[in-house]
Parts: sequence; C-alpha cells; structure tokens
Amino acid sequence: MKQNSAKILILTTIFSILLVSFTVNDAVAESVPEWIKNNALWYGQGDISESEFLNAIKFLIDTGVIVLDTTVVSEMMEAQIIIPNGNFDVSSSGFYLPLNLEIGTNTKVTWVNDDSVPHNIQSQDEFGNVIDLFNSPPLNTGDRFEFTFDEAGAYNYYCSFHPWRVGVVTVK
Repeated sequence: MKQNSAKILILTTIFSILLVSFTVNDAVAESVPEWIKNNALWYGQGDISESEFLNAIKFLIDTGVIVLDTTVVSEMMEAQIIIPNGNFDVSSSGFYLPLNLEIGTNTKVTWVNDDSVPHNIQSQDEFGNVIDLFNSPPLNTGDRFEFTFDEAGAYNYYCSFHPWRVGVVTVK
C-alpha cells in the first residue's frame, strides 16, 4: 500500500514539475513526446522500474526538453524530501526524492521516511564528515524530521545506516 502511495506521490510530483515547466515555457500538451507519455504509463503499471522512469526524466532535463523554473520551488516556505521504500538496499533504485532540493532561504524542509526500515539524516561538510548542523534521530516508517535553512549554500547529508544514500539541499 505504501509503495503505491509512493508511486502516486512520485508521479504527481513529476507531472507537477512537467506541468509547471511546460506552463512556464508556454508549451502545449501536443509537445510532450509520445515516449514520455508511454514511460509514465508503463511506470504507473509497474512495467518499468522507478530508475528507468526517472532516468528518462533526467535525460529530458539534461537535454533542455524540460526546463525547471526553480523560482517556483524557492518561493515556497516549506519543502519536502521523501525517503522512498527500498532505500535501504544498495542495489535498489531507492534514493531521496528529490536528490538535490533547491529552495530559498528561510524554508523549512521536512524529510519523510516512507521506507520500511529506519533511516536518519546526518549533515556533512564538503569532505563528508558529519557536522552538528541538522541531524535527526532514527526515523521509523512514517516519521518526519524538519530543519529550516536560513543561509544560502549547499548542504550535504546522508543516512548513517545506509551511507550510500546521499542528498543535497541547495539554498539560494
């Protein structure tokens, strides 16, 4: 059930980004390539993996087909990062959603653990050392951790239980 909720949340987030992106660029629905629509359908049906679907979206962003307007996100005073189900497995496609959250100053970020195992959030310096800036206790399934970023910069973090899972909050 949680996996379906996570998929719906992921699809909703991606389609919201696509909608904002295409709205900002005055694009019309006909400009969305058919293969994107098919990938979204196949992902929703479970025919392709989360990794395959997100790699397709990443390709569109990298090639400039999708242009993200970060001012939409930075105008928000609250933002959320999801720890999706399967994030504990080294070989899974789990990761933080989004991997790099771009926000404005004075934005409260909430990490939500949607995984079936505990995780934590540990802030790191540029060398990968844990620093005492924002560090959560163990977050069980459904638990949340909040931190308000009031200074511009790039803030790295990871899960000390699963150190291969890293993320960044970029504050502008």
